[in-house]
Amino acid sequence: MNYKIIAERIESVLRKQTNWKNLWFYQKTVVLYQMTYVFTRRFLPAYGDRTVDQMIQAARSGKQNIVEGSADGVTSMELELKLLNVARASIQELLEDYEDFLISHKLVKWTKGHQRFDGMLSYCRSHNHLQDYEPFFERWTSEEMANTAITLCRMVDKMMMTYQKKKEEEFVKEGGIRERMTAARQGYRNGQKEALSSARQEIENLQKENVELMILVDQLKEDVAQLKRDNH
Repeated sequence: MNYKIIAERIESVLRKQTNWKNLWFYQKTVVLYQMTYVFTRRFLPAYGDRTVDQMIQAARSGKQNIVEGSADGVTSMELELKLLNVARASIQELLEDYEDFLISHKLVKWTKGHQRFDGMLSYCRSHNHLQDYEPFFERWTSEEMANTAITLCRMVDKMMMTYQKKKEEEFVKEGGIRERMTAARQGYRNGQKEALSSARQEIENLQKENVELMILVDQLKEDVAQLKRDNH
């Protein structure tokens, strides 16, 4: 039996795990988590303000649910999509907290046209790693830090929307683990049938060749016998 045919027809049930550390939006959530930790320590009350825990937990949830979603995506794309939705919701919650901080402290929200906006936007687009931002954590004012965080939140949200859309298209095309397991079993069965059919064809061909060889042997025997009679 040609087992190679079977192997080629079997679809892999487990999906290849995404290396989340290479995802730009994940790298930016690492920055957001550490930035938020420092921001709340520097600019929010140490006690009596629930916003501190809420912001830190939202930043952590955004980062961790990307990790968990990528890991669980090996067996369940549906679960991965749900966890990515949780991550996005957490980042949106964090975004709103930073915007509320600017409003409540009567600070300026940098938008297009503000003299610092284009420079901040360009920097956030081209820098993803913690070491790119960490040197500024103790130097930025609350306004600078909050606006940078807001920009990062918006970028993460936009990147995740694009990423999720791609994943949703894959889910529609490939299905979840149940669909993949069914396809794998069907592929195995089809592979068995194809291998058996191939083996039967090979046997039939060999049988035909064997008959032809037997006829040729009989002819050679007759030729030898005729030669012996002619010599006598």
